[in-house]
Amino acid sequence: MRLFRSEEEVTEGELVDLTTLAELARRWYGNRLDPDWRPRTLAESQAILDSVGLTGEFWRLD
Repeated sequence: MRLFRSEEEVTEGELVDLTTLAELARRWYGNRLDPDWRPRTLAESQAILDSVGLTGEFWRLD
């Protein structure tokens, strides 16, 4: 992750606003310390990305 002052500074990758990034982090890491935690499947990981609006070819995990 890189933080930029403006969109003009971005030369590759995708832009994500901080609200979306925070929600992704909450969903991605929110249960890591639970005693019954298990690695998620690829489909479950993709569903998290989709649920926060990170869709399209760049965000495709398969």
